[in-house]
Amino acid sequence: MRVLGVIPARLGSTRLPNKPLQLLAGEPLITRVIQRVMEYGVLQDLVVATDSHMVAQVVERTGVRAILTHDGHVSGTDRVAEAAGRPEFAQFDVVANVQGDEPFIPRDAVAGAIERIGMGDDIGTAAAPLAVELADDPARVKVVTDAGGRALYFSRSVIPHRRETTDPSDGLYWQHLGIYVYTRAALSRWVGAPPSAAEQAERLEQLRALHVGLTIGVARLSEAALPGVDTPDDLRRAEAHWHALQG
Repeated sequence: MRVLGVIPARLGSTRLPNKPLQLLAGEPLITRVIQRVMEYGVLQDLVVATDSHMVAQVVERTGVRAILTHDGHVSGTDRVAEAAGRPEFAQFDVVANVQGDEPFIPRDAVAGAIERIGMGDDIGTAAAPLAVELADDPARVKVVTDAGGRALYFSRSVIPHRRETTDPSDGLYWQHLGIYVYTRAALSRWVGAPPSAAEQAERLEQLRALHVGLTIGVARLSEAALPGVDTPDDLRRAEAHWHALQG
């Protein structure tokens, strides 16, 4: 499979204004995400899809191509689909959406999501173990899978609900990570469908894919992961984690 990586980067975040341009360890967040993904060597090409000329200028300083997309997209997948649909990318069989606020996305998440496509799923993604005490954080999206590793549901709420609270053991909760890998057909079907009621209620676009019957295979990682950068507090945690990794 030839995989095109697309990082959607919207400037107009409400919870963290100008999010792609916020500095993480002295570099714009979008630059840190690009650096992370490029290190892995699992994508045949990488571009950034953005609605901002300022973001595009920052991206192109990294040597990665920036594509200006319409500013009316309501989801990252819509933005990815516009970029991936350009004629120059027609030779790519598979499209990987690495979200632009995930500077610590693990390599196994990206590679595992691609592997799920090879296993026959319409869409691949990834999840990491989530500690019980973090399960009620709505910023950490939870996923429940079937026996074959396919997603049954995603939620900001605690799923599955533990009816008996006497056993707080780990292993029940899984945090969804910011990676989607699509076949061309799945991407087209996803963006061609109207938003579902569950998607609108949870503000989780992947629920549209489940609603129309697309399969989402979930690669399970062995270690916990940081949430994406969505708020000023997330950015402060990311900064501390970055410096801790540097020793």
